[in-house]
Amino acid sequence: MKSNKPVVFITGAAKRVGAVVARHLHSQGFNLVLHYRHSAQEARDLQSELHAVRPDSVLLLQADLLQSKLLPSLVQKIIQHWGRLDALINNASSFYPTPVAKATEADWDDLLGSNLKAPFFLAQAAAPHLAKQQGCIINMVDIHGKQPLKKHPIYSIAKAGLIMMTRSLARELGADVRVNAIAPGAILWPENDMDELARQRIISSTALKRPGCPDDIARSIAFLLKDAPYITGQVIAVDGGRSLGYA
Repeated sequence: MKSNKPVVFITGAAKRVGAVVARHLHSQGFNLVLHYRHSAQEARDLQSELHAVRPDSVLLLQADLLQSKLLPSLVQKIIQHWGRLDALINNASSFYPTPVAKATEADWDDLLGSNLKAPFFLAQAAAPHLAKQQGCIINMVDIHGKQPLKKHPIYSIAKAGLIMMTRSLARELGADVRVNAIAPGAILWPENDMDELARQRIISSTALKRPGCPDDIARSIAFLLKDAPYITGQVIAVDGGRSLGYA
């Protein structure tokens, strides 16, 4: 099957922000490749939902992105199916605390792997195909790539690396592929426990004094895909102004 519509590959797309981004981009006319690791039922449900709107517009791919040697074949499956790739959105991420006294090498490998290594090697595999379409890469970063989160040093290190990767790849891939990043603020709370006081403290540190929603991220990504041909190497904070006076 060859696609006459632009094709977007979203990692970690079955749930949460990834699924909202998928729905929004699909409504904007993009064909999608939705990656998932364990969330098979959620991925199939999302595909069925989107196919009810526009048949044969969504390809599902299951993979453990930490298996770097498999990433080129993952991209090749997209090309075999659609014949093109226009954008890569590196959304998949691991997030959990790693206090220095308790952090392990396995934690390091997992957090650096999902947040930095996999995005880099997916970008490497996708770049030649993106270049043919004058396409783009969008990385999901974090305020904590610049302001470390207490008890999360490895995660913060990984996101700092992803910010530099964004800037580095924008320069390396030059005229053919744009590379940018989105840094969400208080959009969706972590799936692990966070008490109400902690949530209110975060909201009070934003200029807009309110949380955002996943649609804010989805619309920002659509802007970078469709309406920003002269933006590359940038980190766009979609955070209600939290990064202005982070506390």
